[in-house]
Amino acid sequence: MTMRLMRASTLAVAAALALTACGDDAAPENAAAVETTAGDTDFPRTVEHAMGTTEIPAEPERIVVLDTGELDSALSLGVTPVGAVTTAVDSEFLSYLADDAEGIEVVGTIAEPNLEAIAALQPDLILSNSVRHEDIYDQLSQIAPTVFAADLGDTWKENFLLDAEALGKEEEAEELLAAYEEQADALGEAIGDPGATTISPLRFVGGPIRAYQPQSFIGTVLGDIGLDLVELPGGEGATFAELSEEQLTQANGDVVLYSSYGSADESGEAEIVAGPLWPRLPAVENGRAYQVNDDVFYTGIGLKAATLQLEQLEELLAG
Repeated sequence: MTMRLMRASTLAVAAALALTACGDDAAPENAAAVETTAGDTDFPRTVEHAMGTTEIPAEPERIVVLDTGELDSALSLGVTPVGAVTTAVDSEFLSYLADDAEGIEVVGTIAEPNLEAIAALQPDLILSNSVRHEDIYDQLSQIAPTVFAADLGDTWKENFLLDAEALGKEEEAEELLAAYEEQADALGEAIGDPGATTISPLRFVGGPIRAYQPQSFIGTVLGDIGLDLVELPGGEGATFAELSEEQLTQANGDVVLYSSYGSADESGEAEIVAGPLWPRLPAVENGRAYQVNDDVFYTGIGLKAATLQLEQLEELLAG
């Protein structure tokens, strides 16, 4: 742990203890309100998650989320967090969440959450996952009850239900997932024979090109529609396989969905798309290589992103 993070952690813990002390002073006034909340919404409750169990004493009202999936989940359930992180390439929230996220305070980036800023918001629930933030779970849990998913990407539905459990919104989450699955089934029927169409999802990130596999977020959405992803050597069981520019022609799906993390110039997209191998891709030859919104198809994870993917894929593949 760096000295910066250690100093931030110390400040966060101090702030959390100070807030706890304030809460103890007000306990007689607030006890009745907490009891009523618990009776109305099945709180307090204990949630099992990747890091163990967490008791949530009352329905959360001040939520902090520390990854794109958790922000998507909260907003999908009609909950506006008080704090959230951004990606490393943008100081704003993901474009498809921007309107709903208006007014949320930025508390660092996914890679470097600001513990002092989180504590200052006095959260009563923190949501994230162990892939991103296992190393700071103890510090976070001293600030507020903290619930972590075990993984991300292809587990987005399970993560959505976990977040809903922590928020006391399980029924809403199940209804929303059922509606999404119906929409995916309908799109598969509109395409006609989705299994006959192969997809190569590509992402330019600087360095090797990422060819996303079935065990990715986009892979689950395409699979729900019934579409078949091109599986590549080295990608078995992984979120993506990595291709050098010389290996680009392995992405030989009938359809290519491509985007850049950051600018096209810095990601390598501009150079590769203008290069000699790009026109040799079957999808490019047939006019079926589509540039898509990176926030929706690759950076974002969750119900809102998945639903937007369905809408955009309907325009591209079933129009």
